Amino acid sequence: MTHTFHPTVLREYDIRGIIDETLTTADARAIGRGFGTRIARAGGKRVAVGYDGRISSPVLEAALVAGLCASGIDVVRVGMGPTPMLYYAAASLPEVDGGIQITGSHNPANYNGFKMVFQGRPFFGPDILDLGVLAASGDWTDGEGTRETVDIMDAYVDRLLEGLNGIDDGALSDLGADLAIAWDTGNGAAGPVVERLTARLPGRHILMFTEVDGNFPNHHPDPTEERNLADLRRSVAQGNLDFGVAFDGDGDRIGVIDGEGRIIWGDQLLMIYVEELLKRLPGSMIIADVKASRALFDRVTELGGKPLMWKSGHSLIKSKMKETGCLLAGEMSGHVFFADQYYGFDDAIYAAIRLIAASVRLGKSVTTLRGAMPAMINTPELRFQVDESRKFAVVEEVMARLKAEGADVDETDGARVTTPDGWWLLRASNTQDVLVARAESYTHEGLDRLMGVIDAQLAGSGVKRGEAAGH
Repeated sequence: MTHTFHPTVLREYDIRGIIDETLTTADARAIGRGFGTRIARAGGKRVAVGYDGRISSPVLEAALVAGLCASGIDVVRVGMGPTPMLYYAAASLPEVDGGIQITGSHNPANYNGFKMVFQGRPFFGPDILDLGVLAASGDWTDGEGTRETVDIMDAYVDRLLEGLNGIDDGALSDLGADLAIAWDTGNGAAGPVVERLTARLPGRHILMFTEVDGNFPNHHPDPTEERNLADLRRSVAQGNLDFGVAFDGDGDRIGVIDGEGRIIWGDQLLMIYVEELLKRLPGSMIIADVKASRALFDRVTELGGKPLMWKSGHSLIKSKMKETGCLLAGEMSGHVFFADQYYGFDDAIYAAIRLIAASVRLGKSVTTLRGAMPAMINTPELRFQVDESRKFAVVEEVMARLKAEGADVDETDGARVTTPDGWWLLRASNTQDVLVARAESYTHEGLDRLMGVIDAQLAGSGVKRGEAAGH
């Protein structure tokens, strides 16, 4: 028996498609067969499986489990929850050799997909393409695996609360008397975890849209889109709260609003964590992706840390952390990775706990920490719709023109170009059919000039800025 995947489904960081168009239950079963085969041939036997709150997730989960079992793998089903809960299961349950989360992440409601961890490391890139090779040839192991269901949500919440370890009980109690936080889970899979977590935290907590609903009736669960933070911003203002946090559909990306209604973007959030971490562990390496502000890299250096710019993508960042022994990393997209006192995977709920901890340990409010940051002038993450088959070619064309012009280009991930006005970036998304751009300057005039350069380079490859999909 063989299987062929739609050509757009097997992606760099994960597997993703449109339900019943490019992604079906037959695909889910084939993914189970392929992943199970890889685990078995590596000497493994047990795989944890979880799923998010999308309407299509339960049927995909059933097909995936069937495929794993047909390859001789024993499956531990942890049920509906955020992706980091599945990562936690794979890291903490005994004799578990890998994990798969069924999730559409921050994509529209008609999408779904799979995120995987293989014997403690990310499973991406060539690994994912290999699933297609195994399926096309039918080169799968055969067997009869078992199934069991394990409820780990309470254990996961216990582990999240350990993020407050080391904080003086008196200080936490003092903070708890006044602390007020809004939590917007956007009807995504993080809702039940946040309900249990906040019930055990000190202070006052305003919960928003914690009922899991795969139709996402209130707003789309993507905290990198400013419009999706409008409800959170309103709640913080009306309640005179200290800050608010929001999560994407599967709880591995965070968005933050401070007490004055300002968004704390991913690189700015990392600046807060950096200040706290380097105070305890001076000289540590900090990784951020190519979309991050120069202010972040400068701040790491100023505080005695070692900054490293790396490629965007949660799997790529996690792999680089393992390679370098880095304790903290982050992306503009809201993925934050703590190997300091945690497992090194991206967990937005844990990131919220560590934001509370950083504020207490530094003795500063989140609003004060945000207000102290340099006033760089930058764009949000801009996305330009392009055909899937064209996006990488456009970046290559731009790179060739820049090199011919003798521009100062960092090729870590796409083109990050430094000029006297600041810097600008153009790269191809590995998860969507878009080009991603960002620019940062010291002045509004400088930013305008940088955007003019981006416009010209896009136009040179037949892409218009009017096609931008926003942040």
